[in-house]
Parts: sequence; C-alpha cells; structure tokens
Amino acid sequence: MHVLVIEDERKTAACIRQGLSERGYAVDVAENGADGLEMAQRGSYDLAGLDVMLPRLDGWSVLKKLRAAGSTLPVIFLTAPDGVADRVNGLELGADDYLVKPFAFSELLARVRTILRRGPVRQEERIRVADLEIDTRQHKATRGGRHLHLTPKEMQLLLLLAQWPGEVVSRTTIVEQVWDIHFETGTNMVEAAMPSAAVEGGRRF
Repeated sequence: MHVLVIEDERKTAACIRQGLSERGYAVDVAENGADGLEMAQRGSYDLAGLDVMLPRLDGWSVLKKLRAAGSTLPVIFLTAPDGVADRVNGLELGADDYLVKPFAFSELLARVRTILRRGPVRQEERIRVADLEIDTRQHKATRGGRHLHLTPKEMQLLLLLAQWPGEVVSRTTIVEQVWDIHFETGTNMVEAAMPSAAVEGGRRF
C-alpha cells in the first residue's frame, strides 16, 4: 500500500513515515500543500494523510481541489484544529476521517487499516432514476438534461438516495454513509445539505 503524507512538521512527518514503513507501507512525504496536491494528482496512492495548516496551500484547499477534479483518494486529516466545526468541515469537504493532534500512532494505524479494508467500491458508471442521471465516474448529475451544481458531499448524498429509489433512508444511515460519523452529532448537517441535493427547480427527487 502506498501512502502520501502531506505534513510540514518534519518531526511529525518522519514519525509517521517510520511507523508506517515498519509495517510494510510505502510512504512519500510532501512538506507543503502545493507539492502535496501535485503528488496526489499524479501519483498512484491508496491513502493520504493531510494536515490543515500547510504552507503555500492549506489542507482545506488541497482536498477541495482533489474532490473537484473527481479524485476519490481516501484522505485522513491529521491536524491540530479540534473544534466540532473543523471536524464537520473536513468531513463535508470529502475527507474519510479526521484525527486530531497529538494522536497515538496505534490509533492512526487502526484508522488507516479501517479505510484501506473498505477497498474500492464498484459502482455502475451511470445511475438513472426517472429523469435523474448520475455519472459516478465523473461525479456529475443531470435532471431532465439540466446539469445540477452540487458540492462533493451533496453529490454523495444524492448518490446514496439514488441507490435506494422509493425507499426511506434513515438519518443515521445518511450520516454514517455520507459523513462516516458513527455517533449522534447533534448538528443539522443532513438537513443543511438536503435542499441542494434533493431539490431542483422546486421539485423533489
């Protein structure tokens, strides 16, 4: 497995690299966001560990650009900001996990293994529900021939609902599948994302 660590603190990056290397992972390190983004886009990585506070390009922007380009590279934020808003923001941008510094290496390793065990998820290239069509490879959606302008999280939410047409999908399932949160957050992130993802031109999917 090939891991990319985007971290400007050399001591932290060295510890992560050593720990993962000793367990059989190939590890590359980028010391700023711009280099990390370039490496993530041109390299064949199985997972990336990403700091938020980076020189040249912050971690939020790196992830935004990756997801906007259609990258499905699994990403774990490894960073100091520990507020609920920070964690929610990271997950809404498309991160697969969010680990706050300082963290135990054993926990990082467990989370890396959990994400990598999921493996690539095979999906149909196109999903159609009535006049809704989702291109899962290009992360684009149209309804009645009109392009829907959706954020990465809204696209994930729409895709989840489209995979269960006519079924009631619980809030818990949505939070777990789209935000990868397995506890009650007390936030209204599902309700906040639902209008954009589920409504277009006054009609509901």
